[in-house]
Amino acid sequence: MLAVLVLSFGGLLLAQKEEWEVQRLFQDLSAHRQPPNNTEFVFARIQFTSHGPGRRNFGGMRPCMPDIPYGRVCGWAHDYPSAEENILQIAREATGINLSKDSYAIVRMDSDDLFKYPFGLLSEVGEMTLTPKEAANFREYLNRGGFVMGDDFEGDNLQWFAEQMKLVWPDRSYVELTLDNPIFHTLYDIKTLDIAAPYPQQGLPKFYGYLDDHGRVSIVLNANNDLGDFWEWVDEPRYPLPPSTEGLRFGLDYILYSLTH
Repeated sequence: MLAVLVLSFGGLLLAQKEEWEVQRLFQDLSAHRQPPNNTEFVFARIQFTSHGPGRRNFGGMRPCMPDIPYGRVCGWAHDYPSAEENILQIAREATGINLSKDSYAIVRMDSDDLFKYPFGLLSEVGEMTLTPKEAANFREYLNRGGFVMGDDFEGDNLQWFAEQMKLVWPDRSYVELTLDNPIFHTLYDIKTLDIAAPYPQQGLPKFYGYLDDHGRVSIVLNANNDLGDFWEWVDEPRYPLPPSTEGLRFGLDYILYSLTH
């Protein structure tokens, strides 16, 4: 009986937190929330058009709009804003970068504002269905040296993303990243890529990337994984501490890589 009560209470807290995050998302979109203007780094949550097969759990291929009812939140906003605030708080404590937990912004893929931010997050890339303007803007962003982390996807969604990337870089394909890649050794030396995902996935977590003309990683893809979920819940005992800590190390390595490469 006690176990049932604990599980029920935990489920209630989860629902309350998710509802709070949805309310924050809608409020920030409506208010055109701006990040602080006195920090050296701003984490960019990239908003993209969503029609892809990753929407299968949210009504198939139907569009994803900001005013959709609770329960049909766009995948690009998954874990917002707790993931941003937690990883930024850790980055502030672990590095010498001038930032705060509020140093984040929502940026449209087709907006010129995208070029203000060296680091961007694409969540649930299996939903991404690029418009011509988004594809052109994304190509220019990457060609100028922008860096993106693609997160929270599994199975065939990798191939869907690869097809979308053909609109951006027709002559490039993703490659599997190995442990010796510098991206895993910027702040922390990652010891292994055989890590645990926050919840059961279709296959083991893998790391892929799109490289620029100099062999540097422009897009890192966390396949069969969800680092954003680890970041979101790091201050609550939803997941065991070791994999959550490892998820933070990967995130901090990515952030430092985007600023130094």
